[in-house]
Amino acid sequence: MGDTFQTIVDLDATAAEAPRLAGRVLDLLVAEGIVLAERADRSFGHHLPGPRWDRAVDPGDARWKPTDGLTVITGRTVFHGGQGEADWARCPRCTATIRLYTEEYDRIDAAWEPYGRAMDRWDETGEADVDCPACATAVPLPEWTWAWDYFAFGHLGFEFWNWPEFTEEFGTLIADALDGHRTVRVWGKF
Repeated sequence: MGDTFQTIVDLDATAAEAPRLAGRVLDLLVAEGIVLAERADRSFGHHLPGPRWDRAVDPGDARWKPTDGLTVITGRTVFHGGQGEADWARCPRCTATIRLYTEEYDRIDAAWEPYGRAMDRWDETGEADVDCPACATAVPLPEWTWAWDYFAFGHLGFEFWNWPEFTEEFGTLIADALDGHRTVRVWGKF
């Protein structure tokens, strides 16, 4: 069966501002009753769901309570969806979609290789470009979009384990607390 997660990633936070923004969002979620302030040992150190956790999720999904909590991640991270892979990447300059897997779900190594190298470089240094095969433009890795928002690259993420689907309003609440930074929700399963 496995565990599922939703990670709301701040795409604009710098390494220097990530801890301050993380504290601001955590304080807001605690004040709203969505998570508890203290972390629970029984839940891998997560902030467990608070008494008003259901304010973050679709009402139809609020019939089942989250079984785990929130982990706040600061520091340069390649956020990903866990099982599976992204079928494609899209260039933000020319909007070309680069297929990374065939219809039979076999990896296209020649297409995937530049992204894999760039992810390793970004993880080590925080900077990496990928040349778009369609427009030949060098594009910073964090600017690419991915099938199912499978990847995101940032210094701040809010990873919720085994929660129902969040509402758009909840995403907006977090983005507003992040000074209006761009965010993306990475879904996953382990």
